[in-house]
Amino acid sequence: MIIKPKVRGFLCVTAHPEGCAAHVHQQIDYVREKGTLSGMPQNVLVVGASTGYGLASRIVTAFAGRASTIGVFFEKPGEPGRTGTAGWYNSVAFERAAHAAGLYAKSINGDAFSDDVKRQVIELARADLGKIDAIIYSLASPRRQHPKTGVVAKSTLKPIGEPFTAKTVDTDKGTVSNVTIAPANAEEADDTVSVMGGEDWELWMDALAGADLLAPNVMTIAYSYIGPDLTRAIYRNGTIGRAKEHLEQTASRLADKLKAQGGHAYVSINKALVTQASSAIPVVPLYIALLYQVMKGKNLHEGCIEQIYRLFAEHLASGSEPHLDSQGRIRIDDWEMRPDVQAAVMGLWHRVTTDNLTEISDIAGYRREFLRLFGFGLPGVDYNAESDPVAPLPSASP
Repeated sequence: MIIKPKVRGFLCVTAHPEGCAAHVHQQIDYVREKGTLSGMPQNVLVVGASTGYGLASRIVTAFAGRASTIGVFFEKPGEPGRTGTAGWYNSVAFERAAHAAGLYAKSINGDAFSDDVKRQVIELARADLGKIDAIIYSLASPRRQHPKTGVVAKSTLKPIGEPFTAKTVDTDKGTVSNVTIAPANAEEADDTVSVMGGEDWELWMDALAGADLLAPNVMTIAYSYIGPDLTRAIYRNGTIGRAKEHLEQTASRLADKLKAQGGHAYVSINKALVTQASSAIPVVPLYIALLYQVMKGKNLHEGCIEQIYRLFAEHLASGSEPHLDSQGRIRIDDWEMRPDVQAAVMGLWHRVTTDNLTEISDIAGYRREFLRLFGFGLPGVDYNAESDPVAPLPSASP
């Protein structure tokens, strides 16, 4: 079939197998060009491994550290006449590349919140790898069924306490307008913490510890975001921010649990990027379009793969203690939060309108990056050629 992008709201409902593979290979090529890193973990579990920072983490640990990796994700395979999700094709491409490089790579596709998927990972790790020395937690989900109670919680993107009004952009139409978002009620805030907080991360670590699969000096890391003042009400001070606070509290508890065996637990505060998750947050896409304009102009722009390579190169790969902020977090949003960068973004924020959007923002770059998430717009891919949407995971093939 000929596969073209079909965008509905903040999602693209089609994905291109060859395009996704090209995107994965671009990231692998970047890591290979940067070179191998010493002191890298060798047996790595990535929970949320199919897109964004999780996929980049799997690529960096594998191709900069020669790590054996197990990836967990919840994606839809393609079928005749219908494409799978981008995360599925990303994972197929990663496994193929890893196997071609002589690296161990297997994946489990299922609900990472469930006890059953945790059991499958434990059985696979015990059979193939033994003890795991790095667990990377990078889940972004709209809902979670609690594995003990069966209760389904849904996350929301809302402020807490007061309505929030700010500029936003319709990324398809290129129109800038004001949006007002009503505050969350207590149940919505609690549900968002259940979905996006640290409870499931801790359940993963407890399950692996109970199975005696945590290596001495094990490291675990989860990803978070803080952002600038202008997005604070909808993000850091909103429902998602409350979940991220819970994630950071969880890191502290996990660090205490792991201390006796020389282990560590960290939260890394990462840069704002075009991801499937960030596209859904009002106000944030406009901020990102302006941020990209400024950071590209200052030659400071990074994507997921550049961020995660720098995370390991500067904080985690050498065997020394990572650089932490006053609250114990790794900060690879440091370039984004530079005072000169934020001052320039704020200046553009006050000026931006529908009329000058294309002139003073990188809305074109935002759109390109969004489509690339789904495998569209990659160089060297013939998008007018027939493509087979059915692509099995190599590790699942007989």
